[in-house]
Amino acid sequence: MAVPKKKKSKSKTRSHRAGAWKLDAPSRSICPRCSAAKLPHVVCPTCGWYKDRIAVDVS
Repeated sequence: MAVPKKKKSKSKTRSHRAGAWKLDAPSRSICPRCSAAKLPHVVCPTCGWYKDRIAVDVS
């Protein structure tokens, strides 16, 4: 089995692993009422509807 010749420093190891910490963009769904983009399982910010009822009064 291969053995590294020199020890990798903490900064090199952490910067190498940093690529796995990247966040993905949040998923989007379309509001069935107003067809605006919104987060899934969240009240629509433009019309205020959630699961076939008015959840928030948006004026």
